[in-house]
Amino acid sequence: MSALDAVIARIREGAVQRERERVLPNEPIGWLTEAGFAALRVPVEQGGAGASIVKLIDTLIELAAADPNVPQALRGHIAFVEDRLWAPEGPDRDRWLARFAAGELVGNAVTEIGNVTLGSTETRLDPAGDGWAITGRKFYTTGSIFADWIDASAVIPDGTEVAALVRRNQPGVTVSDDWDGFGQRLTGSGTTVFAGAHVDLADVFEFRTRFPYQTALYQLVLVAVLAGIAQEVERDAAHELRTRARAYSHGAASESRHDPQLLEAIGRLSATAAATRAITLDAARIVERAAAARDASPERIAELKRESELAVSRAQLSVAELTLRQATALFDVLGASATSTGRALDRHWRNARTVASHNPVAFKARIIGDAVVNDAEPPYEWYVGVPAKPATPASGAAS
Repeated sequence: MSALDAVIARIREGAVQRERERVLPNEPIGWLTEAGFAALRVPVEQGGAGASIVKLIDTLIELAAADPNVPQALRGHIAFVEDRLWAPEGPDRDRWLARFAAGELVGNAVTEIGNVTLGSTETRLDPAGDGWAITGRKFYTTGSIFADWIDASAVIPDGTEVAALVRRNQPGVTVSDDWDGFGQRLTGSGTTVFAGAHVDLADVFEFRTRFPYQTALYQLVLVAVLAGIAQEVERDAAHELRTRARAYSHGAASESRHDPQLLEAIGRLSATAAATRAITLDAARIVERAAAARDASPERIAELKRESELAVSRAQLSVAELTLRQATALFDVLGASATSTGRALDRHWRNARTVASHNPVAFKARIIGDAVVNDAEPPYEWYVGVPAKPATPASGAAS
């Protein structure tokens, strides 16, 4: 058993208690960094494990089965590691890879809520001394409460959109655990407020230079979380049935664990878990090809970016539907006692429903269909906000 495998097993042991008591997974994330997770994708010669994207996603599925909050909380870190791996060779890249090898984690702060115009960013960077000062308010800042750095979107005075890497533990940065969703409650997806916090000049990057398969990888992490939930549903259902002492008088066996109808139901859960895993890893292999194209022609990079986006969208659509069905079918195997809050088996559906609500799958289905029928280009950047009001025609203008 590897160090990461041992940590994942340890994380599973306390997952239900954390869920019931709403205890953030600070300790589990600390265990992961001690085991080298922060540098899982960093090349071996630079202090990491040199894992492929397929290996990363396989690990995330296992981690999500143990506690789905944890891999989602690390999504911003995973994406920024990838961004630095894609970046040109040089001091900036080396500095960040060394930070990851030292166990430093990155959260994210992109989304702004309220009356923000669709597609706009109100968080700003202003020159301050030998660096920048960041000011703004973000929500859905998943993982930032556990991180050393926050990857925040902002605009500089000339209107350029940038990514600013902000040290979390400094004056002017406040991260709150105020996410009130009914699922994935321990991801630290709350509010982050920047009040003139310092940002080094070297830690600001133009958003347009981000790695091209960014949206695909961000969404692939969520697909892996769903696949992990499907896997854990099978595990929990099998355990509950195996240890169940009571049987129904109108069942097909004197012991529930030998009832052919219930065993058939477990078999279906097992097949679904295997399917979600296979779909997720297949998408990971396509994203892996995009990651390996760092030195390819712009045309080839664009082609692989499109393939990755569509592959992950298909996976997201399929795995979301399968996992939600899985989390409901769990209760067909067990009796009313399975609804006890002490067992917390409802967490699987709540968590899956919350993950599946990211970037609604209805839109993904339309985008895939448009690409298949019309060879349309999928969108690679998504925004949420209040649509801009159309300009009012001047008096006397034609209608």
